[in-house]
Amino acid sequence: MNFIKYIALHVKKYLIAFLHLVYPSICLHCGSTDIIKFQVLCPNCYTQLPFTDFFEIEDNNVDKIFWGRLALGPSGAGLFFTKNSIVQLLLFELKYKQNKRAGFLLGNMIGWALKKANRFNEIDYLIPIPVRKNTERTRGYNQSLIICEGIAQAFPIPILQAVLYKNKKTNTQTRKDRIERGHHSNPVFGIKNTLQIWNKHLLLVDDIITTGATAEAAGSCLLQANPASLHFAAAAYTLS
Repeated sequence: MNFIKYIALHVKKYLIAFLHLVYPSICLHCGSTDIIKFQVLCPNCYTQLPFTDFFEIEDNNVDKIFWGRLALGPSGAGLFFTKNSIVQLLLFELKYKQNKRAGFLLGNMIGWALKKANRFNEIDYLIPIPVRKNTERTRGYNQSLIICEGIAQAFPIPILQAVLYKNKKTNTQTRKDRIERGHHSNPVFGIKNTLQIWNKHLLLVDDIITTGATAEAAGSCLLQANPASLHFAAAAYTLS
């Protein structure tokens, strides 16, 4: 029996070492080992995050981006984005380092903010903004979907993936003005299974919002299915 316990202890020791290699238990920002299991930031770095509180504020900066462009209900973003910041590090880890935990953390923060705000209790579905298939294959996942999964952990709402999709051959909308976007002959997004979202309250989710071009294109597509309302949430809002 003692021999079995001895073997079990050593196996546990090697498993912990392996997990630490695959999922290092250190803070992404400062390298501290004072970190909660499966998190990516230590408590000190977490408290330094630049929270916006937009989800509790009517007519916040994200809402204003879409005035005159898209009929949205209450919307917002969780964090302010600046270069060389913790927020940029989290997004870089999510998009280019295959670090899903960074996405779960960002989504979890949105989920708790939505819950606290009490302005989003009617939401029926989370809809992640899709990426191209080759991008998803290369990255291994859609970062907006990972953020949705993080939201759902804190604020349980079903995720719909089979409605909005990204068309294959499209150019980026970010650097085009509104007139150019309106005359785009090949829409960026398409929808299917529209009955799933008819008369439903939807929350469109993305990782970051800058000009709002991507969210506008995706939201305009979703509105064709006549949902009851459409809202938008991003992990980060870019400061100009």
